[in-house]
This record gives sequence, C-alpha cells and structure tokens, in this order.
Amino acid sequence: MVSMNPGRCEHCDEPLRITARRHARYCGATCRVAAHRARRTLPDELTSRPRWVRRTSAKVPITVGGEPASSTDPETWSRYRDAVKSPVGAGLGFVLDGDGLVCLDLDHCLYGDRVAPWAQRILDEVGPTWVERSVSGDGLHVWGLGELPQGRRITVGTGTVELYGTGRYIAVTGDTWGGTPRRLGDLTEVIHELL
Repeated sequence: MVSMNPGRCEHCDEPLRITARRHARYCGATCRVAAHRARRTLPDELTSRPRWVRRTSAKVPITVGGEPASSTDPETWSRYRDAVKSPVGAGLGFVLDGDGLVCLDLDHCLYGDRVAPWAQRILDEVGPTWVERSVSGDGLHVWGLGELPQGRRITVGTGTVELYGTGRYIAVTGDTWGGTPRRLGDLTEVIHELL
C-alpha cells in the first residue's frame, strides 16, 4: 500500500519516499540498521532526552553544526538522532542537567580486559546498570539514576572516581562493558557510600 503522506524517517528525520509503505519508519536500510544498532547499544533514558552534543578529539563539546557547545546552555544541545547523523567532530557527548541522571567516571581502571580491584568493588556495588568503556579505553563510565547537585572527584583505593549529575557533559562511546543491561539502575546508595 502506498502512503500519500509518508512522514519522516525516525532515524535521520528526512522525508520518507512517497512510495514508502504506509507503516514505514525509516527512509532506507541504512537508517533502519543504524537505528537498530543505536537502540541496542544506548539506554532509552539517554537517547530519549534532547541533551546531545558532538565532541572534538580533545573532548571539547560542539554543536551538531560544529559551533562551541555548553554543558549549561540547552540552546546548544540536540536530539540524539541529530547528533548521531552529524558528521562534525570525533564523537558524541551527553549533557547532565540535574534531572536525576548521573555518571560515575572510573579513571584508568582497565588493564586490557581486567578491572582494577578498587573499580571492581564499585561495579559489584552498583548492580544492574549501563556501563561503557571511556574514550581513552582504560576507564569506565557507570551511568545511572541518583542525585549529585555538585560534581566531585574522589580517591578510592589507588584509583580516582569522578561523580557528575549536573553542569557537565560526558563523552559517550557506546562501547558497552561486559554483560551490562541497556537501562540505568539506581546509584543512590553507591553515591552515598563513595561520598
């Protein structure tokens, strides 16, 4: 069946072809596969919020158009699908704005596929939540729900943990660590223990 008003692609927001099936969601196979991979990798709690930026290789936030972005100015943020399709910069970033999404950045805790003991203790405490490898490849981002009105940098054993909940952006890799679920768990108790 041919639709007279085909709508827009759910991934790239381009108009669907006039010949598209009535229930078509994507403009073609490339967008369908990209949307499927994105949904498989990143939690909906992140992709559903319009707080995405691009980043340079030096991890400086930029808009999808390549202008400077700010972790405190919503006018410089975009929807996930717009950030994904933008060719500028070296990758994606997500802005934390105090709405209950938090990120624990475990610095320099990976040695190949081994996790430093201090970081493993934190991972054991957080329970089921989404964890990704950081841009450097030797750290982890633990994403979850909780309250952090102010960022903190603390020493845990021989390592460093940065805790953020507002006024920051985090470089997102989508390089999921281990058997992590694609959802955000409650990190409230872990945050209190760390602080």
